[in-house]
Amino acid sequence: MSHNRSNNAERLEQLRTRVKIDRDGVNSISSSDFPFHSSNVYPEFDSIEIFRKKLKIKVIKKSQFEMEFDLIGVDAAIANALRRVMIAEVPTMAIEKVYIYDNTSIIQDEVLAHRLGLIPIKVDPDLFYFKHENERPTDMNTIVFKINHECRYNPRAREDESDPKQLYIGHNLLSSSLIWDPKGEQAERFTDNPIKPVHDDILIAQMRPGQRMELEAHCEKGIGKEHAKWSPVATATYRLMPEIIVKEEITGDLADKFAACFSKGVIDVVEKEINDEMVKTAKVVNPRLDTVSREVLRHKEFDNKVELTRIRDHFIYTVESTGILESERIFIDAIHIMQTKCSRLLLALENKLKELEDERNMMSLDDV
Repeated sequence: MSHNRSNNAERLEQLRTRVKIDRDGVNSISSSDFPFHSSNVYPEFDSIEIFRKKLKIKVIKKSQFEMEFDLIGVDAAIANALRRVMIAEVPTMAIEKVYIYDNTSIIQDEVLAHRLGLIPIKVDPDLFYFKHENERPTDMNTIVFKINHECRYNPRAREDESDPKQLYIGHNLLSSSLIWDPKGEQAERFTDNPIKPVHDDILIAQMRPGQRMELEAHCEKGIGKEHAKWSPVATATYRLMPEIIVKEEITGDLADKFAACFSKGVIDVVEKEINDEMVKTAKVVNPRLDTVSREVLRHKEFDNKVELTRIRDHFIYTVESTGILESERIFIDAIHIMQTKCSRLLLALENKLKELEDERNMMSLDDV
């Protein structure tokens, strides 16, 4: 009896947490209308305590501007909400207004302003306020950059020179030409970490002798929901963890063919003792590298020997920063923003319930 219960519980867990990959399609996809439920099983929602035990975050690799981590124990709705917050709601500083005094290059003013806005600015956005529409710029809501650049002939160039790098001086206008102009107390506040573009070699315009550019650019705080230039991420993606279930040992030459059906590093062919004889055997070593191409399902010799699934509540996240904020900081800021959103929602629900209760009490008094 207990054995049957155990099998039923295991089967139920498989239905809830696995997306089955078939030869011609995908089955058991979770419903977007019912988070934490599969399309064919609707158990009661687990308690918060159980949810906390299941929730795990594992950092797989991390550098300053790129991070890969596993988010385990949540529904796709929450995973996607986190991704969207990282892309669209984590604030940064970006060039918003450009005052052009002189531009004789071939780049039109509006195109120039757009290109400048996309240059990532290395500064902590938490040290600035959002600037409202009718608010005057101050040292707490605006950063000012200036460009005063001119292209001219190189007097030391050879007469037969054809390389623009040798023939002209300043023919490439780069992001390094954006010179920070501190306002108010900014010079003191950022003495140890001067404000500048993340990269100095971003090409803004190519110029020729006689062409010049003079402008003033104002950075303001914003979010990617308003414009992509404020998004702190270059990419923020996730995918479900692949799972390869070998139901029957695959040996001999079939082991090599089996390994060739997957991405490199997913399957290893090892020597295993079977019936007092060393035999080549296929072994799953790193399923996270699998691209789920379903190549193995096209070969009849592997029918009923392998099952491909994806773990529905195990997400492999990749976050690549534009360089404004570190990848880890983007993830943490996104969590804080989601917490704030949840708190506001709960407060709004409490206020609505209170209003309904007050209306009910007033109706009771009228009846009396």
